[in-house]
Amino acid sequence: MNAPPNPLPLPTQARAIAELNERSREIFRQIVESYLATGEPVGSRNISRIIPMTLSPASVRNVMADLEHAGLIYAPHTSAGRLPTESGLRFFVDAMLEIGDLGAEDRERVEAQVRAAATGHTIETALAEASTLLSGVSRGAGVVLTSRQTARLKHVEFVRLEPERALVILVSEDGSIENRLLDLPAGLPPSALTEAANFLNARIRGRTLGEIKADLEARRTEMERELDAITARLVEAGVATSSGSADARHLIVRGQANLLEDLRAVEDLDRIRLLFADLETQTDVIELLTRAEGADGVRIFIGSENKLFSLSGSSMIAAPFRDSSQKIVGVLGVIGPTRLNYARIVPMVDYTAKVVSRILEAGR
Repeated sequence: MNAPPNPLPLPTQARAIAELNERSREIFRQIVESYLATGEPVGSRNISRIIPMTLSPASVRNVMADLEHAGLIYAPHTSAGRLPTESGLRFFVDAMLEIGDLGAEDRERVEAQVRAAATGHTIETALAEASTLLSGVSRGAGVVLTSRQTARLKHVEFVRLEPERALVILVSEDGSIENRLLDLPAGLPPSALTEAANFLNARIRGRTLGEIKADLEARRTEMERELDAITARLVEAGVATSSGSADARHLIVRGQANLLEDLRAVEDLDRIRLLFADLETQTDVIELLTRAEGADGVRIFIGSENKLFSLSGSSMIAAPFRDSSQKIVGVLGVIGPTRLNYARIVPMVDYTAKVVSRILEAGR
């Protein structure tokens, strides 16, 4: 098998792409859409039959040669049809992909499934359902990256360990427990720990750490009126210490088995094995998803644009979701082969992220 060619220098490639005429763009579109649908290369004879203009196979071959020179397509085998390069896929996604909105049926399904998972359960259950849903739609792996900031709390306790050190114990509604050490001011009376815990327990049930922290900042005057200065500082320190630790990332992956379906060649199996190895390296997946957190909407990573997928030739479509204070608290998306159905998956990922955000904003 021939490897995709090294791309032209970016200025040269950009100029070549800008010079594509309508006929060249239509032929390129047919090559990409055929690849996304079948994963197979397409030849000039087939293209001449399906394009909405009259062109002989020889004329199509001439255009394909120009597209190959521009670095948009390549021949995987001698005398075979053509496939898009990663640069070609990026150009198609950025400049030619027509992304519509989700239909009413899809919207209702996403809303119903994710909300049902959230009702009476933890937000982590809803996120896992969102991941499973996206996996089913894409036939790829559904991924969600979140932090403990999304866990809803049930109880907090301060336990003195040493004269100037205490343990903050946070119990979530899902039964998980988080412990963090907290430095205490010298001479702090035992009653201050009890008073701080009582103050927080009267306000935290069913809320996330992010929501509690924002509420305390907004009600600082009220808190200082109810508590003495040292206890008020203890409350703030306990929440700050806990929310800091809550930024530890939690990765949910669903549907890896989908990636084993529809394999067409030994090289496909090799690619999927490499992708499985990528998914096992959670630190790298988390790093990539974190890059999507800064996006205002959906981000698309294609193949070797990211080092994580440089060997497996995979793509990721991801979008961030927010809590009640509009702070980004996680990312969800799909990882799969570069021939993902971008037109369908992009709006699905975008809408699912918005549904999760609305659930977080409303406190489920």
